[in-house]
Amino acid sequence: MSGGRRSGQVADAAGVNVQTLRYYERRGLLAEPERSNGGHRLHGDGAVTALRVIKAAQRLGFKLEEVADLLEAGRHDHGRHVAGLQDRAQTKLAEVDAKIADLTTIRTDLVVAVEAGCDDLNVCAASSRCPIPFADLAEN
Repeated sequence: MSGGRRSGQVADAAGVNVQTLRYYERRGLLAEPERSNGGHRLHGDGAVTALRVIKAAQRLGFKLEEVADLLEAGRHDHGRHVAGLQDRAQTKLAEVDAKIADLTTIRTDLVVAVEAGCDDLNVCAASSRCPIPFADLAEN
């Protein structure tokens, strides 16, 4: 592969550092690069795109294991149904919605606590007027 790019060039083009690129290689997310006669890693044309895909999937909330599964599904989908991006994005969307609901509840409780002037959790927990839902914690 005389036209390959060195690791630094690929990393720069994809907006990652070389350590990230090598980590993804070790994890099997990127193909093992060929070597030049001088021993330099030479990556194919698709390496930059693959790195961008990995980073985009991470920004969408997918963990590296999930990204690996998505990439693997794309490589081996030969006309049979494999849970790809659509199915996994629906699952991830449900997870995000659940987190948003939890964070909304937390935010509401914090706003009430701030507005009530709570300054000492021990004092607040002993007060029947405390807006923080300590009782909800005891029920779990």
